[in-house]
Amino acid sequence: MADSQIQHVYIVGSKGIPANYGGFETFVDKLTAGQQNKKIKYHVASRSDNGELAAKNQHFDYNGADVFSIKVPQIGSAQAIAYDYKALKEAIQISKQNKDQHPIFYVLANRIGPFAQHFVKEIHALGGKFYLNPDGHEWARAKWPKPVRKYWKYSEKKMVQAADLVIADNPEIEKYINKEYADFHPNTTYIAYGTDVQKSKLTSKDTKVRDWFAKKNVTENNYFLVVGRFVPENNYETMIREFIASDTKKDFVLITNVEENKFYEQLKAQTHFDQDQRVKFVGTVYDQELLKYIRESAFAYFHGHEVGGTNPSLLEALSMTRLNMLIDVPFNQAVAQEGAMYWTKAQGSLAAQINETETYDAKRVAAYTKAARKRVADEFTWETIIAKYEGLFVK
Repeated sequence: MADSQIQHVYIVGSKGIPANYGGFETFVDKLTAGQQNKKIKYHVASRSDNGELAAKNQHFDYNGADVFSIKVPQIGSAQAIAYDYKALKEAIQISKQNKDQHPIFYVLANRIGPFAQHFVKEIHALGGKFYLNPDGHEWARAKWPKPVRKYWKYSEKKMVQAADLVIADNPEIEKYINKEYADFHPNTTYIAYGTDVQKSKLTSKDTKVRDWFAKKNVTENNYFLVVGRFVPENNYETMIREFIASDTKKDFVLITNVEENKFYEQLKAQTHFDQDQRVKFVGTVYDQELLKYIRESAFAYFHGHEVGGTNPSLLEALSMTRLNMLIDVPFNQAVAQEGAMYWTKAQGSLAAQINETETYDAKRVAAYTKAARKRVADEFTWETIIAKYEGLFVK
């Protein structure tokens, strides 16, 4: 195929592939691994500390993509900004050297807003386009100090202003971009995040399953589950407080990167979870098959994320867990629709729902499970997402 027929797509903003963890990393891994349209050539920026391949090679091939490695200075929280800046600069350089025809530069997240206009001038001079995935409301995350949140909001504005196309992974994010930045008349579209629909290859008899459940003192179908980053805006305090106030005899299993830090100590002081044997912080689980099995074996899943788009952990829950109980925010409603139950931060809301689920018969649970699985099958499989992206990149 002549090079003029190839659509070169440069992806900047993930830590790189192969994916170790993280939403954007998994997205890029799945997008490249599941590629159907051979007219697309992907070029993916990777941090040089993202595994052995990136550490040892300036360029390497993975899933048919050209992965280029970027060394990033150790400069604390500004590191991610420096990485995206250097990666986009390098991507433009590679595109110039290759004399690409109409390249697309797809930037994930709003980190480099102050420099966006400068880069877009260069990209347009090449005959290229600048696409943006704005992610969620990073500026609203409680973990950031005020000056950082101000930077995120300003950076989002400048990124949206510069972008030829904004690709939101949740319809509520697309609505927000169009309303908040109406003066810029942004060109937007919606393509969701995807999820795996294959069941776990593990069974209850597998040694690693039995070892994990024995070690954590947990029993199948006898626990509520949460999987996610250990940050305040994921509403750990509300979920723990409400769970403790409920009458359930089941456990609450929290799979999270818990560090015994200020937030952990604060939670302990506020909720006294350490005095309730049902609340079990079990650490992280990086074995994907084991994590799938744990999700499938939960009685129900709590989802407290309220900042941002289509959360990968929510899609996994809808795909794998029978009963899903989500905080009632527009992002979650847009994803799960009728496939989940919804609770608020009001005192007693989640506790009452937990107690109610104890009365559910198999038929009631199965109705929620069926609706959740249909939602995923209709809109969130990786095959669907990949087809939409390829249709966008090659028109």
